[in-house]
Amino acid sequence: MTEFGIYKDINLHYWDSLVEGHYTSEFYDVKGFIAGDSRLDTIELNEVGDVTGKSLLHMQCHFGLSSLSWARLGAEVTGVAFFRQFQSLPRRKSLKI
Repeated sequence: MTEFGIYKDINLHYWDSLVEGHYTSEFYDVKGFIAGDSRLDTIELNEVGDVTGKSLLHMQCHFGLSSLSWARLGAEVTGVAFFRQFQSLPRRKSLKI
């Protein structure tokens, strides 16, 4: 394996180890999000403006709460994250969102 491959695997393992804990933590407040709260702050909303009908690519979206917040405001959002669990977590959890 190349040196890059080793570091990539370490990074993937690190983020995989955080996802479930972050999803259930008070910091991310997923229950509040499911109830309708946004994960966007005033600076983001003011700087980006109206996103209705616009396309948005959200790099490193973690498990997607900010991406889904933009979608709630009318954007067509593609979220990209760098860990394996991302592929199953949103599918499992999105039924609640």
